[in-house]
Amino acid sequence: MNLSFFDQFLTPTLLGIPLILLALVFPLLLIFMPPKHWQGSRIYSTQLWFTHNFTKQLLMPLSPQGHKWALLLVSLMLLLISVNLLGLLPYTFTPTTQLSMNLGLAVPLWLATVIIGLRNQPTIALGHLLPEGTPTPLIPILIAIETVSLFIRPLALGVRLTANLTAGHLLIQLTSTAILTLLPIMPTIATLTAMVLLMLTLLEIAVAMIQAYVFVLLLSLYLQENV
Repeated sequence: MNLSFFDQFLTPTLLGIPLILLALVFPLLLIFMPPKHWQGSRIYSTQLWFTHNFTKQLLMPLSPQGHKWALLLVSLMLLLISVNLLGLLPYTFTPTTQLSMNLGLAVPLWLATVIIGLRNQPTIALGHLLPEGTPTPLIPILIAIETVSLFIRPLALGVRLTANLTAGHLLIQLTSTAILTLLPIMPTIATLTAMVLLMLTLLEIAVAMIQAYVFVLLLSLYLQENV
């Protein structure tokens, strides 16, 4: 029973072929450039409004050099939101519950921000490792601590996204199993538990969107330190 709860996080396969690539490509089909006769639709206007406001809020603290990342960050945000929300549907798979995928997104993007900082402003980038006014005896210790905190950033990005989504999905499945078990025995308790499950589902929808936003926001903050 305990193993079956975690089976939902295994990568589905068809004829021995992993379907994670299909799970990643499918959300992209939901975001497209509509034809001209759709440009006045409410769905397209809502999509433009969301993209415009998110881009404006994300890039406001950045210098003009960081605005080159606008397309990449917005695309990453839309991908993560789509994948997280589609993973809440029955008989679907959430690729972002895999730590390997989240680290595959976090490590290259974090490394790109670090390389940009070392290339464009090496003095300022290295200056982040040592706060101003540090006493001389504490300099080696603080440099070691800041270096560890710098290299732990991509791990924190990947683990945060994985842990939040995994915990939410697992809690929903545990609650659903409890409802099916209690329904023939105590229908009233099962009904109250179903209401709790509904609230958990709404909470998980919010978590799916918030975690995608937090992932991209932290990347923008790392970029802000290096541009």
